Amino acid sequence: MGDLAKVSIGGKEIESPVLKGTIGPDVIDIRKLYGQTGAFTYDPGFTSTASCESALTYIDGDQGVLLHRGYPIGQLAENSSFMEVCYLLLNGELPSAGELAGFNHTISRHTMVHEQLSKFFSGFRRDAHPMAVMVGVMGALSAFYPDSTDIADPEQRKISAHRLIAKVPTIAAMAYKYSVGQPFVYPDNKLSYAGNFLKMTFGVPAEEYEVVPAVEKAMDRIFILHADHEQNASTSTVRLAGSSGANPFACIAAGIACLWGPAHGGANEAALNMLREIGTPDRIQHYIDRAKDKNDPFRLMGFGHRVYKNYDPRATVMQKTVREVFEALNVSDPVFETAMRLEEIALSDPYFAEKKLFPNVDFYSGIILSAIGFPTEMFTVLFALARTVGWVAQWNEMISDPGQKIGRPRQLYTGPTQRDYVDISKR
Repeated sequence: MGDLAKVSIGGKEIESPVLKGTIGPDVIDIRKLYGQTGAFTYDPGFTSTASCESALTYIDGDQGVLLHRGYPIGQLAENSSFMEVCYLLLNGELPSAGELAGFNHTISRHTMVHEQLSKFFSGFRRDAHPMAVMVGVMGALSAFYPDSTDIADPEQRKISAHRLIAKVPTIAAMAYKYSVGQPFVYPDNKLSYAGNFLKMTFGVPAEEYEVVPAVEKAMDRIFILHADHEQNASTSTVRLAGSSGANPFACIAAGIACLWGPAHGGANEAALNMLREIGTPDRIQHYIDRAKDKNDPFRLMGFGHRVYKNYDPRATVMQKTVREVFEALNVSDPVFETAMRLEEIALSDPYFAEKKLFPNVDFYSGIILSAIGFPTEMFTVLFALARTVGWVAQWNEMISDPGQKIGRPRQLYTGPTQRDYVDISKR
């Protein structure tokens, strides 16, 4: 018999089992609480509620730990490829050389999209936000691939997972090309996942596109670092949508819509915009003084994290990657100089240490993506591209769970009690 948690309400005491994971906090099982007491729990934002059981990703924000299937994110980002991480998240173990080759082959055979799908883009304004395009086009995929929408069939679930991972870079690149008025570039299956995406984004039919190895590696690392992040807002949205039995393409479109919010997927864009506002290194101290002033609304973006309380384990890898990309592309821009100087100050100023305002992954990723040539409105699209594998893995885990139920949060009702209708002539 495991531990029990006791709850006393209205003079009645009940016992709830305490569930233990392999690591992390214990979880009080309150599934029978309403039936036993007639009471709900109240947890806005669900910050103290475990909404599911998962074996995919573990986070310890206090210690700065992020594990995918038990592997530290730093080790994966330094030593593996995004395709390896995709295989790991989907299958539970790192692939052998043969398994990875087979997985790469499968993904590369799904990179093209139905030619009719390209017609969708002409229905959007040229200045449409690429996330709006992503939501619409991803949601439409089920109309083109209805042969992989039977969620009860494990084989169809696997095919839909492969299709989503393979096609999201193609769709993301098409969204970019449409916004700048350039022709779509077809996938090149000889290239890596990241290299292919770069070619589809920045290549043009008029000349050969040459992938810069340092940039290719940086993109691969960014994809790895954003692949999954436990039960965040967009992942929970995918699971909630999936709990109704919706097809996987619709569920991923729901995740993209949630990610679009500036509090979630737009943090790296906010960090870069802040750096552009600061402008040059000589203006940094002024903005630091503003950040320290409680009466000033200015906030340093890209510093600290709502989950990681001491440091962001993903930022360490990005810190190294920034310098590799700058060196490879010979970057000379005051904004980037400002970023590097601000980083130095943040790591040495006691104020930052006391407030735990460490540079996070968004601080570095925004700088890197801008240096590569992505406009800021594409940053969240790239986040969605990387996170698709995490969403797919979470969705498949949920569908495979025999105890899965449709999501149905409850509420604390504070509106009027029952009252009778009054005819309009008497109001």
